[in-house]
Amino acid sequence: MQPRFNRTRIAPTPSGFLHLGNVASFVLTSRLARRMGARVLLRIDDLDRDRVDERYVQDIFETLHFLGISWDEGPLGLAEFEAVWSQVHRMEKYLAALQALRDQGVLFACSCSRAQIARAVTAGGYPGTCRDKGLSLDAPDVSWRVRTDLFRELKVRGVEAADFSGPLDGSMKDFVVRKKDGFPAYQVTSIIDDLHFGVDLIVRGQDLWPSTLAQMYLSGLLPGGAVFGDACFYHHALLEEGGMKLSKSAGATSVQFLRKEGRTADEIYGLIGQLMPGFL
Repeated sequence: MQPRFNRTRIAPTPSGFLHLGNVASFVLTSRLARRMGARVLLRIDDLDRDRVDERYVQDIFETLHFLGISWDEGPLGLAEFEAVWSQVHRMEKYLAALQALRDQGVLFACSCSRAQIARAVTAGGYPGTCRDKGLSLDAPDVSWRVRTDLFRELKVRGVEAADFSGPLDGSMKDFVVRKKDGFPAYQVTSIIDDLHFGVDLIVRGQDLWPSTLAQMYLSGLLPGGAVFGDACFYHHALLEEGGMKLSKSAGATSVQFLRKEGRTADEIYGLIGQLMPGFL
């Protein structure tokens, strides 16, 4: 008997027009949901206020409708999204999570810029520059990072990870939970939203494996977060063209661009099938 789940989600970020990689992930999510009896939630991650654009939010709805990708819960249009479903309406929950982490003493303040970190660690990740400086969490222009050296053992989909220093997840060492602008970071908002909506089937690309590890770690620190460990995680292959992962920066792969070229929904799905064998 196949396992059955309560809810999954498609969670685009409105910082660019949706591209073929987004579509592939959404379709795979929808297929798994129907097979497993799960409801599909449309969750739009719009808390990165510097990058969010109303055009991109509208594009999400237009693209999903054009390609026939349906959802069971969530906003049906831009106005409803902004009035009810935007992440700004759940800010209190995110801030409570940050306070819970602060109360446990697992955070430290970091004043490093991205450029400074990039110069210190060419392979990515965080060099630990500020972890022992004792900077105040209330100081201006600091981010909050969680100490991952407290980590002991983690099991995700049967895979054990001893700590956050290995090659698989080095990018998540001492990861940011609150940005310098005071807004909670993605790892916090994503796990709080999944807990809030009761998501127990999480479908992501292989590139987000480190995020799953980070959120599993946070789940052990947050009140009520233990249930996150009971969720099922499915990490799918990425669409690639010429050895390069497709992203929003590749304008020619945006669904909007393809639609302006006159491509039909079937033709767009055909392109995805060429880039991801076995998709269709």
